[in-house]
Amino acid sequence: MTSHRPPSWLGFALLWFAGIDLRLTILAVPPVIPLIHHDLALSETEVAALTGLPVLLFGAIAIPGSLLIARIGARRALIVGLIAVAFASALRGVGPSWPMLFAMTFAMGAGVAILQPSLPSLVSQWFPTSAALATAVYANGLLIGEALGASLTIPLVLPLTGGSWPLSFVVWAVPVLATAAAVILFTTEIAGDRRQNGPWWPDWRDARTWRLGLLQGGGSALYFACNAFVPDYLQAIGRPDLIGACLTALNTGQLPASLVILLFAHRLSGRRAPFLVAGMGGLLGLAALLLPWPATLIGGAAIAGFFAAFVLILTLALPPIIAAPDDVHRLSAGMFTIGYTLSFVVPLIGGAVWDITGKTAAAFLPGAAGGAIVLLMAMLLRSRDSRE
Repeated sequence: MTSHRPPSWLGFALLWFAGIDLRLTILAVPPVIPLIHHDLALSETEVAALTGLPVLLFGAIAIPGSLLIARIGARRALIVGLIAVAFASALRGVGPSWPMLFAMTFAMGAGVAILQPSLPSLVSQWFPTSAALATAVYANGLLIGEALGASLTIPLVLPLTGGSWPLSFVVWAVPVLATAAAVILFTTEIAGDRRQNGPWWPDWRDARTWRLGLLQGGGSALYFACNAFVPDYLQAIGRPDLIGACLTALNTGQLPASLVILLFAHRLSGRRAPFLVAGMGGLLGLAALLLPWPATLIGGAAIAGFFAAFVLILTLALPPIIAAPDDVHRLSAGMFTIGYTLSFVVPLIGGAVWDITGKTAAAFLPGAAGGAIVLLMAMLLRSRDSRE
């Protein structure tokens, strides 16, 4: 089979579906946290660990993922990651038991961690002259994946599986496996994609790696903290009826952010003002979640989701634009290592604070820390963090 880039429509479609798979199986967890919490008797710290474990793996496996890309190529790494995510996701509910749940969540997170640096590398290979647009396409898929998992699990998937949260994980694994099959069937390797002795270790001396990583980590801490703690927070204040609505608002609220960046990517990338606005907007959304009315709770979740997505997409768009093609996976891996390690640690600390203090408002301290980090790093942003 001849090596070539896929047609534009096919490349965009595969990037979009792979973007959906980055979050689809992960965001199927928050809607069923109360069920898991009940069946397996998890503490709030363990709930934070369950929802945060994939995020930790995003950071911990990013560098091995960069090595894998350098050795077997971005396309093959994408296929490996998709298959790992599909099978590990389906096996999470076996038992059900907490050792299996955590072990397969670990494996699933490792698979997603391989996918993440693979996609910017494929953007650079498949769309060398339109990297910003291609990034916006797969970022839009990522956000739709978050929205689907969060919004359809309760009204559609749980009734389909007879209320079984283990079987709901199997259902969400099917689209991921289908994407892997499509990539295998409809794409081929790009000549020169594999670099047996190519560089793969991130350049930790490059300040851009740290600024992008901390920016992305702050936005992700805001987002993942809300997904982890909003369900039990609403349960604690006597509004469990709003769990589905708030999670749907949090995740669908991200979609307008992807459309804004899709339209204005060249104007927004690397500029300080959009990150400052996003940091302040995220803090505003958290403040609204502390108010007791349904409209402010749902609206606050939507605002937090919008601005968390804004930060994520702006940072995702930069590596394929500012790095040389052979260095995209290295810069991406360094960014993900820093960013997702931060967004695991911050919510975990928040869960421990909630357990220790018993204060429900402590649920939003991790998100507030994430918003503050975005504001701080935005003020340190430099011109070389944008297209040169």
